[in-house]
Amino acid sequence: MSRMPVVRGPGPLSQLGSAVALGLGVGLLPGMASAQAGTSVTYSEDVAPIVQRACVGCHRPNSLAPMSLTSYQDVRRYAGRIADRTQRGGAMGTMPPWFVERGVGIQHFKNDESLTEAEIATIAAWVDAGAPEGDPSDLPAPRAFPDEPTWDIGEPDLVVDLPSFTMEANAPDWWGVVPAAPTGLTEDRYVAAMQVLEISDVEGGTGGNFIYHHAVFGASDPNRRTTGFWPVHEVGRNAEYFDLEAAPRLGAGAEFRVASAHMHSTDQTVTAHLRLGFKLHPIDYQPAHRINFLTFGNGEIDLRPMTKGQEVHFYHTLEQNMRVTTFEPHMHASGVRMCWEAIWGGRAETMNCVGYDHNWVKVYNYDADHAPLLPKGTLVHVTAFFDTTPDNANVVDPRNWQGLGHRSIDNMAIVFIPGVNLSDEEFQAEIARRRALHGLAEGEAMLGCPLCGYADVPVGQQ
Repeated sequence: MSRMPVVRGPGPLSQLGSAVALGLGVGLLPGMASAQAGTSVTYSEDVAPIVQRACVGCHRPNSLAPMSLTSYQDVRRYAGRIADRTQRGGAMGTMPPWFVERGVGIQHFKNDESLTEAEIATIAAWVDAGAPEGDPSDLPAPRAFPDEPTWDIGEPDLVVDLPSFTMEANAPDWWGVVPAAPTGLTEDRYVAAMQVLEISDVEGGTGGNFIYHHAVFGASDPNRRTTGFWPVHEVGRNAEYFDLEAAPRLGAGAEFRVASAHMHSTDQTVTAHLRLGFKLHPIDYQPAHRINFLTFGNGEIDLRPMTKGQEVHFYHTLEQNMRVTTFEPHMHASGVRMCWEAIWGGRAETMNCVGYDHNWVKVYNYDADHAPLLPKGTLVHVTAFFDTTPDNANVVDPRNWQGLGHRSIDNMAIVFIPGVNLSDEEFQAEIARRRALHGLAEGEAMLGCPLCGYADVPVGQQ
């Protein structure tokens, strides 16, 4: 991009003016005034590259999202809504669906889908300028897509399609088992990344047409022995990237099944199935560590109706040194935010705070050089935030009390923070690597690594 035309003001609508205040959901209104009318920001040169990178992967025909954004005419039609959804919540927009709060905790992830501040500002300035098209010769080359939803992990080495399931329109929720499907593997392989797509017979799954609330996977070999431990698929979930030194094993002849599925209906009959994609390590790969699938939560949920800012707290003490690879919150419809902090030796650090939208249950995979590196004895403290008022559009009836339960109108407060356990010697070696990589001086702190500021950490006495 050639220019950064504006810098956002303090308020979430400060640069949007009438484009957002009046144009939500209806694009641009005729005769709309603009304080930025003289700007040279155009769709072809400035906005189209952003849309190509961050939007059209889902917002295109026969994909997941409910509207196409593949042309100037498409984008202009929804310009006001796009500006609102990318800037809503101040520094954290709601589209693309990436809810890490900027300026709080670790900001380095393998799978960051967010727009930059400059990109958000560019979209706002373009909308305020009246959404000019510019010179079509400035357009970037259109991205090429297959006819079906695409993979964030790249073309998978292995694809497994589970059996289809049909939910009738306006039917009650359904829980049960989805039968197994073979992987076709003829030898053991280790998995580097995994992604699950819901393939539906209706267009625009995120337009309310997903039927899978969640799917708990199980995989077994021909002798019925469990092989690997796999992430839970949830509505709107993105890909999982496993630690490079600790990968789950998928055994020869393995088959996948959904040991526990929760499905819900929409206002139309929908037939869908889950498509599992795997990126595999080379055949000679051997993991150096085993994955620690750390999961914990609090079932003592007592949410009052019509109330913002309700909190549920839960804790866990690490019994071994741990490198955390992933942070994934899990709540239900009234959940709006989750934070986690690490407390060790009188020092408390917030690792991350993220927004939560039950239509997009996201997983955040840490960059390997910034992943939390926590000594044994660290107290992990998680805070889940809930909003049961009408301001939370996911709450069906804000007048109701909510407790623990499996339905979306009930609630949960759970965190998934998988990683790898490290021996004292391995932990010390990783600290030395981090210090050298980041050029840390003695006593210099590094967020997420309370001991990285010290060159000499006695083994076993962290």
